Amino acid sequence: MSQFRRDPVSGEWIIIAPERAARPHPVQQRKRLSTPLAKCPFEDLHGSGNWPPILEYDEKGKWQMAIIPNKYPALVHAERCPRELQVGPYHVTEGLGYHELLVTRDHKKGFADLAPRHALQAFRMFRERYRAIDRDECMAYLVVFGNWGPSAGASLTHPHYQLMALPVIPPNVARSYAGSERHFRRAKRCVHCDIIAAERKAGTRVIFENSGAIAIAPFVSHSPYEVKIFPKRHHAAFERSPEGVLADAAALLQKVLGRMRARLGDPDYNFYIHTAPLREHERYAHYHWQIEVVPKMGIPAGFELSTGIDIDQVDPDRVAALLRR
Repeated sequence: MSQFRRDPVSGEWIIIAPERAARPHPVQQRKRLSTPLAKCPFEDLHGSGNWPPILEYDEKGKWQMAIIPNKYPALVHAERCPRELQVGPYHVTEGLGYHELLVTRDHKKGFADLAPRHALQAFRMFRERYRAIDRDECMAYLVVFGNWGPSAGASLTHPHYQLMALPVIPPNVARSYAGSERHFRRAKRCVHCDIIAAERKAGTRVIFENSGAIAIAPFVSHSPYEVKIFPKRHHAAFERSPEGVLADAAALLQKVLGRMRARLGDPDYNFYIHTAPLREHERYAHYHWQIEVVPKMGIPAGFELSTGIDIDQVDPDRVAALLRR
């Protein structure tokens, strides 16, 4: 039987409807096409005008990772705060912020294929940018995300990851903060710590864990095969977490992405980091940072778009069992 399930953090409802998995589906093209090397702007960062970088990591005199400005930014940086104005009934704020890319050197190695030291190094570079942009009092929130494949929004196949700093807190994140705070005021505990404890006790939705992090198929999953990765101990801010926690979280992200490729037919996916707002770490100490991985295994249709209630046709217990195998 289908179930309505309510997210204890956001308060949003979803429907778990496993019987819908039997519906006929269109045949998906699994062959992944690669951007030709000659047309890839990330093969030669000097020649393509993407040098010097904001941050660079070298080995043996060659760059292995670089953070560069996005050539086609959604937000542009300026040495001032964005101006706000009223246009009739509409509130408008200038599109100022940061939009950067972390590019890895190998044309075909996605995050799952990086050497463990390079996966950790990527997280270190994310952390360094969090700390640098944290000093910009005009910015409220920084999100790090990866898009893999055209249906996930990637225009190039050369692996790269994006960082965007905003002068506002996004509504989706704000709902998560509000739910986390409500639970803390009521229970005097972190809601995500309670979720982790419950999932470890149940065991059926835990996919992987190591000393510092845990990957679960959420009981309230908004889309098929969604996975969340949490630090096991409570940390509100990604950039303030100990080095060992970053290493363990990066290792689980690699493992989850590798299993998704092997078990789900190499789907397109998005992953992103949700963390406390910039400069507000003490006020949001109740929050618990996390990584969300969302493979593109379905398309929101009329019901989802008209109601805001997502339908997940794959039971999270089955997701965990499949990815653990």
